[in-house]
Amino acid sequence: MFRWSVIFFLVLIGCAHIWPSGHPDSDHIAVTSYITVDGTKRRYALYVPKNAGNVRLPVVFELHGGGIYIEDMTGESRYKTPYKLWMKLADSEKFIVVYPEGLNGAYGKPTWNDCRGDCTVNSDADDVHFIEVLIDTLSKLYNIDTTRIYVSGTSNGGFMALRLAVCIPHKIAAVASVAASMPAVSECPDPHVPVSVLFMNGTDDNHMPYEGGLLGNPPDTVNGTAMPTDSAVLLWINIDHTDTVPSVDTFPDLDPDDGGVVERFVYSGGIDSTEVVLYKVHGGGHSAPSIKEQYSALYEHYFNRQNHDIEMVNEVWEFFKSKRR
Repeated sequence: MFRWSVIFFLVLIGCAHIWPSGHPDSDHIAVTSYITVDGTKRRYALYVPKNAGNVRLPVVFELHGGGIYIEDMTGESRYKTPYKLWMKLADSEKFIVVYPEGLNGAYGKPTWNDCRGDCTVNSDADDVHFIEVLIDTLSKLYNIDTTRIYVSGTSNGGFMALRLAVCIPHKIAAVASVAASMPAVSECPDPHVPVSVLFMNGTDDNHMPYEGGLLGNPPDTVNGTAMPTDSAVLLWINIDHTDTVPSVDTFPDLDPDDGGVVERFVYSGGIDSTEVVLYKVHGGGHSAPSIKEQYSALYEHYFNRQNHDIEMVNEVWEFFKSKRR
């Protein structure tokens, strides 16, 4: 049990505490708050942009990986984290950032109930309702543009972002799923409402295989299974009725030593201007690409290489910002 619990939290679904310490950004601090949903006290961190004025603000939800606390996402725990970069971007682009936290799963750490019907380690909380209540609560507290609610997540959080696209598409304008795919065995309804979806997956991900199948390193049935990335992309192409031939471009190879380059495939022309985008991170492992927040060699020993040619939050925001529900 000790070996598996360590491997699960340091390796399986997240960005655990094995990278060099960073420094908290005193100019960008998310405020931790609490809300009671279905009789359970839930945590989230919130960042409201400076000098927002009276404009209606979009909202970006950033969902953690399994075993990760919101302090790890915002930089408060002083670990390297690409996700804290949302806050600086929020100041320049004027949107609210929310870092919700899941409830403890089988190993006593936060997880999301993300539609994987064959996964037995995640919480069984009604996390869809949690996010719905957060949206409604924030709408009462702030001047929010409810047509521009976006959800991004990595690993377990990426699966959960996709669950929200399936279960509450009337509230979500677009989702981004990093190091995740659609579940191969789903306990959720089949998706049928068009939603813009972005996938950002590494071809050398040793925990969420690009080609799908059993998750984990080593693979274990308790973690469930995922669709191949290309199959998940095709699923949403068919739902959104986008063009089937993408535009393709390759990003400059800013770091020749990070394992490979990033290709972007854009399938546009969908219903209600939806589109499906795939960032294929060649040689990339189980992590969000980042230029500014680079993980350690120890992290890469467990999760494989992190790409340093693109900044995940910037790419995801470029995808999000034109989408409306």
